[in-house]
Amino acid sequence: MTNSQETTQAQTNTDVATGVIERVTGPLVRVSGMAEAKLYEVVKVSEEKLLGEIIELHGDVAAIQVYEETAGIGPGDVVYRTGRTMSVALAPGLLESIYDGVQRPLHKIEAAAGNCFIKRGIEAEAIDMLKMWKFTPVVKVGDTVVAGDVLGEVQETSVIVHKIMVPPTEGGTVVSIESGEFKVTDTIATLKRADDTVASVEMLQYWPIRQPRPKAKKIFPNEPLRTGGRSIDTFFPIAKGGAGCIPGPFGAGKTVTQQGIAKYCDAEIIVYIGCGERGNEMTEVLSEFPHLIDPNTGEPLMKRTILIANTSNMPVAAREASVYTGITIAEYYRDMGYNVALMADSTSRWAEAMREISGRLEEMPGEEGYPAYLSSRTAEFYERAGMVKTLGSEGRTGSLTVIGAVSPPGGDLSEPVSQATLRVTKTFWSLDSDLAYKKHFPSINWLTSYSLYAPNFEEFWAREIAPDFSEVRKIALTLLEKESSLLEIVRLVGMESLSNSDKLVLKVAGMIREDFLFQNAFDADDAYTPLANQYSLLKSLVTFYELGKDVVTKEEFDFKTFAEIPTIAEFQAIKGNLKATPEDYQSYQERISTDISALA
Repeated sequence: MTNSQETTQAQTNTDVATGVIERVTGPLVRVSGMAEAKLYEVVKVSEEKLLGEIIELHGDVAAIQVYEETAGIGPGDVVYRTGRTMSVALAPGLLESIYDGVQRPLHKIEAAAGNCFIKRGIEAEAIDMLKMWKFTPVVKVGDTVVAGDVLGEVQETSVIVHKIMVPPTEGGTVVSIESGEFKVTDTIATLKRADDTVASVEMLQYWPIRQPRPKAKKIFPNEPLRTGGRSIDTFFPIAKGGAGCIPGPFGAGKTVTQQGIAKYCDAEIIVYIGCGERGNEMTEVLSEFPHLIDPNTGEPLMKRTILIANTSNMPVAAREASVYTGITIAEYYRDMGYNVALMADSTSRWAEAMREISGRLEEMPGEEGYPAYLSSRTAEFYERAGMVKTLGSEGRTGSLTVIGAVSPPGGDLSEPVSQATLRVTKTFWSLDSDLAYKKHFPSINWLTSYSLYAPNFEEFWAREIAPDFSEVRKIALTLLEKESSLLEIVRLVGMESLSNSDKLVLKVAGMIREDFLFQNAFDADDAYTPLANQYSLLKSLVTFYELGKDVVTKEEFDFKTFAEIPTIAEFQAIKGNLKATPEDYQSYQERISTDISALA
C-alpha cells in the first residue's frame, strides 16, 4: 500500500491508546509502548487529545513533537495513535482560507472557542465537509484515465476553477461518474483498476506534508514571474518555477517586498506563510488581504490566496510544520496546471524551530547550534519549487515559485541559514538597511543582488518586449557600478574634479536609482509597472547617456546645460502616466534626442 493510499484510508481510523508518557520537555514528549508506531505518524497526546507527530523512534520509545502547549501534561498520561502520517486535506474550499501551521482553520477555531485565543485540544476540519459543490465531469464512462488526469471541474471561486484529479496512486477505466452538487466526501467517480478491483474517487484527498507530490518531469524555467517591481523584473528577475531569497536585517522591508509580490505577481494562486513572524505583521496581512482588489482580475485578492499564520507566540513545533503544510497545498494547485507563488516569511524562524526541537532531542549541534541537517532540509524545501510537466495523459504544465525571507541576526549573511539558502536559490535580493534608513524602497541593493535566471530570459525579453532589452539592462547595471566607484572619488576630492563624462554617469545613474529603482508601494500608480513600460522607462534613461556621451566631451562644455534640458524634468510625468503607450515613449525619446542635439 502506498503512502497516499495509507493516508487516505487512515483518516477514519479510530484513535488507539497505545503509549504512556515518560518525559515532557517543552513541546517534546517521550513516550514508551510505541513499538508499532511509524515515523511521522500523527498522535493525540493525553486525554486532552493534543495534536502531535512522531519525529524519532528508539525501540518502543517515541519522541513526539506536540503542536500545542504542553503545560499540565506529565508522565503517566496516555498517548493515542491515529495510524496516519501528518497530512493536509486537499479539496475545493482551500482558497480564501486562513490556517494555522497544521491546517486548522483559524476562523472555525475562533468560532468553536468563543474568542480569539486558541484553546488546547480544539479540533476543526480543514475543509467544510457539508458544503455542496457543483461538479462538472470532463470524462465519460468507459474512458481510460491515469494518475493526474482531470475527472471534472468545480468553480471554487469566481476566478479559479478547481480541477478534480485522479489521485497519484490510482488509474483505470471510468465505471461511473456523476454530475451535480456533492460534498467533498461524496463519491463522484469509480474506477476499475488493472487488477479488476474498483476505486472510489472523492473530491477530498490527503497528502503527507513531508513528501513532495509526484510529477512527470521538471522543465527548464525560461519565463519570468512578473511582479510589477522595477528592480525585480528588470534587474534581478525570478523565473516561474524558480527559487529566490530575500535576506535583510530588521526593518529593511522583507515582509513588505513579499506582500508586494503576492499582490501584483502574475501567478494564479498565492500561498502566503507567516512562519514565526510577529503578530502585528500577520495581523496586517490578515486584515489587508481580504480587502485588496487583485489588479489581474479585478476581484478580491483572497479569491486566489491561501494564508497560513503561525506567529511567534504560537507553538514552536507547529512553526516547523507550517512551511511543509504550505508547500504541499501549493504543489496541489501546481498539479492542476496553475502558476503558483509561495511566500515563506521567514525561513529563519523555521530554522530556529528546527534548532529548538533538535536541542530537546539532544542531537549533536552543528554551526551556531543549528542541527547538522539544516542544509539538507533547506535544500529539500526549495527543491520542491519548479516548472513541471504534471502527471496525466494531457501533459499540463504548472509552476511553483518559492520566495523565502531570511532574517539573519544583525544582517550577517555569513550565518548558517543565509548560507544554506544561498546555496540552493538562484535569485538573491539583498536588502540594505542603509537604503531603508534613507527611505529608498524596495531597499534591494543593486550592487550585491543577483539573478542567475536572467540569461534564461534573453530570448523571452527579445520576443515579448524588445530586441535590445538585455543590452539596455546591461548598460544600466554598468552605470550603477561606475557610479559607486565615482562616488568614492567625489567623497575624497569633490565633484569639480570629475570630467564631464563622469558627471554624465553620475547624473544618469542617479536618475536610475531615484526615478526608476525607487518605488512607492503605497502609491497605486507607482506600486506596479508593466514589464513593457519598465523597458521603455529604462530605455529613455539609457538614451540620455548614449546620446549625451559625445556632446558632453566637447571642449569647454558646461555640464549644467545638460542637467537643465527640459526632457529630464519631464521624466517624472511620463513615469507616472499608466496609460502611456509605446508611441508615447518613442515620442519622448525623440524629444530627448532633439534636446541633446541642441546642445551640440
